[in-house]
Amino acid sequence: MIIHLLLRKHIVAVCLLLAVFISACNQNTVFSKYTTLPEDGWNKNNKLSFDIDIKDNNTLNNVYLTVRHADSYPFSNLFLFLNTTYPDGKYSIDTLECILANPKGEWLGHGAGDIFDNKILVKKNVRFPQIGKYTFTFEQGMRNNPLPLIMDFGMVIEKSK
Repeated sequence: MIIHLLLRKHIVAVCLLLAVFISACNQNTVFSKYTTLPEDGWNKNNKLSFDIDIKDNNTLNNVYLTVRHADSYPFSNLFLFLNTTYPDGKYSIDTLECILANPKGEWLGHGAGDIFDNKILVKKNVRFPQIGKYTFTFEQGMRNNPLPLIMDFGMVIEKSK
């Protein structure tokens, strides 16, 4: 049983990496990065940061969050605190909610066995106000600490079509 679970986990991880590689080859992809979280859960102290060098502030972009979770994840959503640091050093703080299941309790996204991948649009047609390095830092905002069964978390920025 454990070998079967480990094998399934490795197959899904390879599929995820392949998807990342394919999407990275996409000319519309500005940024794409995923972070694997510890098996014992996402601790509030484990803040995930993504540094992005924006070279074009005229293009409209779509910003997505990617969440990979187990079927036994105990919630239908994921609350996050986002701290954005701009190239000039100013920052903003936002609270985001990622909806992972519909009102019937059915998981959204794509499932492979008991693992589900979600690509959640959080900002559409956004124009970055400055050229330079942005840092996006995410902290899980759920009541459980550590938060179980969130396996991977990432951020994708694509040019709007």
